[in-house]
Amino acid sequence: MNVKDLMTTDVKCCTECNTLNTAAQMMWENDIGCVPVVDKEGRAIGVLTDRDICMGAYLQGVPLTGAQVTSAMSKEVFSCAAEDDVAAAEKLMKQNQIHRLLVLDAGGHPVGVISLNDIAREGAREAEMRTARQVSDAEITGLLASVCAPRHRIIEAQAA
Repeated sequence: MNVKDLMTTDVKCCTECNTLNTAAQMMWENDIGCVPVVDKEGRAIGVLTDRDICMGAYLQGVPLTGAQVTSAMSKEVFSCAAEDDVAAAEKLMKQNQIHRLLVLDAGGHPVGVISLNDIAREGAREAEMRTARQVSDAEITGLLASVCAPRHRIIEAQAA
């Protein structure tokens, strides 16, 4: 399975000149926990999480309107491509102890976000499907066994 199959594609981005307040408002209105920070050309230059906003404002001793997103964002951008395998994306998250990866196009522009939660939900969905298939297979096997039983066994079973 590829990252593009699980990623969120409606990416909300901040620019480097936005305030922490603008980013926080964007996160609140869109029910998201992080936003990519992009330069004037729309290329990812950082990532800002809700925790970054809180800690950044607290440690700087300023209101959210008094600090730029660049003062609190992570400047190290961990990313993958939409065509990458989900297992590779998950491995990158584990290695770097992060919960989300930006999905970037060849030009470095954000086209999606994939989270550990996205991967976990897919894993749970696949497990449910496997269980349903196993039940189905057992039912089919039982049905075939009863249809294919020799006549004398059916008569014996009915007599008992």
